[in-house]
Amino acid sequence: MPDNEPRTMPDNGRGALRADCANCFALCCVALTLTASTDFAIDKDAGRPCPNLRDDFRCGIHTRLRPKGFSGCTVYDCFGAGQQVSQVTYGGRDWRSSPDIAAQMFQVFPVMRQLHELLWYLTEALTLPDARPLHDEIRRALDETERHTGRPAVDFSDLDIAGHRDRVAGLLLRTSERVRAAAPRRKRRNHRGADLIGARLRGADLRAADLRGAYLIAADLTGADLRLADLIGADFRDADLSDADLTGSLFLTQAQLNAAKGNGKTALPASLSRPPHWAT
Repeated sequence: MPDNEPRTMPDNGRGALRADCANCFALCCVALTLTASTDFAIDKDAGRPCPNLRDDFRCGIHTRLRPKGFSGCTVYDCFGAGQQVSQVTYGGRDWRSSPDIAAQMFQVFPVMRQLHELLWYLTEALTLPDARPLHDEIRRALDETERHTGRPAVDFSDLDIAGHRDRVAGLLLRTSERVRAAAPRRKRRNHRGADLIGARLRGADLRAADLRGAYLIAADLTGADLRLADLIGADFRDADLSDADLTGSLFLTQAQLNAAKGNGKTALPASLSRPPHWAT
């Protein structure tokens, strides 16, 4: 079970979009490919169970994932797709006792994960007052995405997930632009997809900046102001967020925080929790 499951944070309608490993058949430990790197200690093909997986679908080294070289497992977030596939799509049938469904289940899971990630962002978008003119459109996109999550397993192969993601991404971008428009134009820096690996951004004023898909690996963001910054898809692996202010940031996820470093003074959105490995 990954250490990315805040249980006391306000849900804002996103309770079902939080990983519930107790009701999942360890799909992320089987369906996904692992590549030996700083994130994973081994290579593993998709469809092959991780050697650390126990017969009860729990991780045998859960409390020692980081020292054992599996830090990538601690930052992975399925957004609740695991329990949706396990308990809803397949009605509680697991891939061990029903090997005939295993291959299909492993194909459905990553698609469901994409849908649940979109639900996370769309649900957040509905909480943003400045995006109110778009709320009807956002609700329609949310409803459509939810309908897709309820498809029978055999119908997932017909879903144009790339096309659906593109349409939702465009809507989320318009949402971001409308919300960030409240900030002075000089504050709305465009760093979309920027290579900021190892960048020295200590104390930087990044309010309302567009950091969508930015590479912030090992960047020094100590004390940075990231309020209203659009952080969707930003790579925070080993970035230092100590003393940074992320309250009001847009489309930040728990997985991004888990990949970063921080401390007790890092200010977070109410819906997210402080990762256990952060300094106090």
